[in-house]
Amino acid sequence: MKGFPGFPEGKLRLTQVPNLFFSDLLPIIDNLAELKVTLYAFWALTQKEGQVRYLRLADFLNDTAFVKGLAPTLNLATEALMDGLERAVARGTFLHINVESANGQMDLYFLNTAKGRAAVEGITRGEWRPNPDEDEPITLLVERPNVFVLYEQNIGPLTPMIADELRDAEQTYPARWIEEAIQQAVASNVRKWRYILAILERWRQEGKQDGIGRRDSQKDIRRQIPDEYKDIIKR
Repeated sequence: MKGFPGFPEGKLRLTQVPNLFFSDLLPIIDNLAELKVTLYAFWALTQKEGQVRYLRLADFLNDTAFVKGLAPTLNLATEALMDGLERAVARGTFLHINVESANGQMDLYFLNTAKGRAAVEGITRGEWRPNPDEDEPITLLVERPNVFVLYEQNIGPLTPMIADELRDAEQTYPARWIEEAIQQAVASNVRKWRYILAILERWRQEGKQDGIGRRDSQKDIRRQIPDEYKDIIKR
């Protein structure tokens, strides 16, 4: 374990952290990577200038000293960073938005404050755009809520095991399918990941019918209910 020599004498630069972080947010953060990226964001945003402050994904990745502290190897550390960011977004600490620039897609993270929410709304409405380079045009990408956010908002708390299964599902099924399967689980009042996974697997095996008319939608939902849940779902 690497030691710390202690704080030196004299005046030290300080980073402001809201009291609400300690009273409301810190007690519910149960993941070390999430805690680290959250604290890092408080510090990193103070290094920015201007009325609207945000962090790019590159701002996290390019701080090698910070990233190395997340895991023993670079690959594991990068995975931990992405996991921590996803959890912070799902919890509502960060606001995440994608923009498309001349050099490709950019991931931007704002703190979920009044200014942060106003900034994201302004980007969404086209009222302003981040422009790190005046010669680099940036346009908004329409972003669907990621699977972590969808799960926590509609099904329940995110556990490490569920997080792993959600990542596996993202690699196996289209994002639109996962979103629709979660919607069906909510409509059927069966808020269980096993139920959602059964719907996805049935779609994969039997083929998914798209473009269903409104009159047929409820009938189709009933048809796609996994057999193990049919006895508890209202017809």
